Amino acid sequence: MPKPVGSISELRSAYLDGGLSPAGQTERILDGLAGRDGGPVWISTVPADRLRDRAESLTRHGDPTLPLYGIPFAVKDNIDVAGMITTAGCPDFGYRAAEDAPVVRRLLDAGAMLVGKTNLDQFATGLTGARSPYGSCQSVFGGGLISGGSSSGSAVAVAAGQVSFALGTDTAGSGRVPAALNGIVGLKPTRGLLSTAGVVPACRSLDCVSVFAADVAGAVEVLHAARGVTAADPWGRPLPAERVVARMPGTLRLGVPRAEDLEFFGDAGQEARFVAGVQRLRTFVGTPRSVPLGDFFEAGDLLYRGPWVAERLVALGGFLRSHPESVLAVTRAVLETGRRYDAIDAFRGQHRLRELRAQVDQLWQDIDVLVVPTVGTTFTLDEIAEDPIGRNAVLGRYTQFANLLDLAAVTVPNGFTSTGRPASLTLVGPAFSDTTLARLAATLTDGGAPTRTVEVSSPAAELLIAVVGRHLAGESRNGELVGHGAALVGAARTAPLYRLFRMDTPDGEGLPGLVRVAADGPAGHPIEVELWRLPGAAVGGLLAGVPAPLSLGWIRLDDGRDVLGFLCEAYAAGPPAEDISATGGWRAYRRAAARR
Repeated sequence: MPKPVGSISELRSAYLDGGLSPAGQTERILDGLAGRDGGPVWISTVPADRLRDRAESLTRHGDPTLPLYGIPFAVKDNIDVAGMITTAGCPDFGYRAAEDAPVVRRLLDAGAMLVGKTNLDQFATGLTGARSPYGSCQSVFGGGLISGGSSSGSAVAVAAGQVSFALGTDTAGSGRVPAALNGIVGLKPTRGLLSTAGVVPACRSLDCVSVFAADVAGAVEVLHAARGVTAADPWGRPLPAERVVARMPGTLRLGVPRAEDLEFFGDAGQEARFVAGVQRLRTFVGTPRSVPLGDFFEAGDLLYRGPWVAERLVALGGFLRSHPESVLAVTRAVLETGRRYDAIDAFRGQHRLRELRAQVDQLWQDIDVLVVPTVGTTFTLDEIAEDPIGRNAVLGRYTQFANLLDLAAVTVPNGFTSTGRPASLTLVGPAFSDTTLARLAATLTDGGAPTRTVEVSSPAAELLIAVVGRHLAGESRNGELVGHGAALVGAARTAPLYRLFRMDTPDGEGLPGLVRVAADGPAGHPIEVELWRLPGAAVGGLLAGVPAPLSLGWIRLDDGRDVLGFLCEAYAAGPPAEDISATGGWRAYRRAAARR
């Protein structure tokens, strides 16, 4: 059996230690694909020679400090990759993409290696993995167990060790359900954090690109590498600066569903695992509170039993009329139900959803995180075939409401039932709670392993911040940091991805600005910084005194960590600004200037 390619952290360590290169990793990737016979996990793969060329280019010319340097990944085949066919699980629908979806381009720019495009429930309509003309995926745990969908191939590719991470989409649970059924992490970000430009729409107002990885740390690495707003995506939303601070688990108020709202459809094993998972979760958080799920379920029902199913016809209605035989019968049956609804129904649904959102928003005044089962029970492929629509609805019981209510979610493994079926938990929070959910999920599954969330150390939610110039200890504006309660942690250096500029100021002292270099721009330099620990509540006050063109953003250190720090807008780095990168830092520049 081919050896798994390894997780993101495992590969990064191997690359940095010099024991492995992307070129050396390529043959292991190809060995993992050998013998698949075009099987149900993959719809198309990058040609072997092209994959080798990419790996060789990274090995010879790439920057090992890139966040995803040499990491193999897959994308669901409803996401565009330049030069490859996008089928959305329907061969006759296929088209050759002219350019990468922005989310794919960001991953490639971060050093990742694309392996191929994965199978899915046709048009991302389904939660089973059994609605594809390319074949039905089976869970890595065998026994005829469904893989879950619609991002079936992406989940199986990660769980089988063929790639280190994969992109899926998650409108109704298509990222969380297959993660649950394959024992991996499924991260469904807040809608808009990952661009859906270049993604075949399902319900465009609800669609969300999701991430599969072996562990929470890896999923968060991908989230931060891939996120960003693009002009091509009117649905995109940035992560607010004040929400990048992840709260410590011990400060969180946990919501647990009322017993009468939980349904496991006769599956005592899943019920027992959920109880055990909640019990373990309670050891990391504050006192739990019982939460009614009625409003969540009613919102979820609007997706397929309300006018939102008609939104699927916006993108696919014309194809459905012109190519009815190209669409699977079960998929066609689901899509055609959208024709039952008119504009009055759509507005009535929007009004009711707004009411439900308002009621759910009130719950977030009393809790920070809600834990739910990802699925109440599991099914085999044969069982799904007996009732493909009814049992699909069972799988979506605890997932369909998330995007309608504008929630973030992380799915994590939760052991196995006594009969060997995988169990999982999903942590749910309000929009932009992504980093807090990830921190709690990492604590639960990885024993608190570090993730690319902001480190915090107290209920006041301190964060680590990098300063590069006049806020350094002993410099003219350091008093602002100290006055806001910041404490010096120590010196550090950036990865060689930046250039440092001195901009003129009226006082003659000059203002340093750290700019990340473009991929096709001049080489970067390692730059001296200081790390300070700042109370989260003081961030706003500190930022209010920071002059343009400086702003807060992610800075990569030479040890691979990502911390928040002061960056400079690139427009300000042109003349008359002086490039002082070669000095290695603001203090070194000031010493050299004094000697002159």
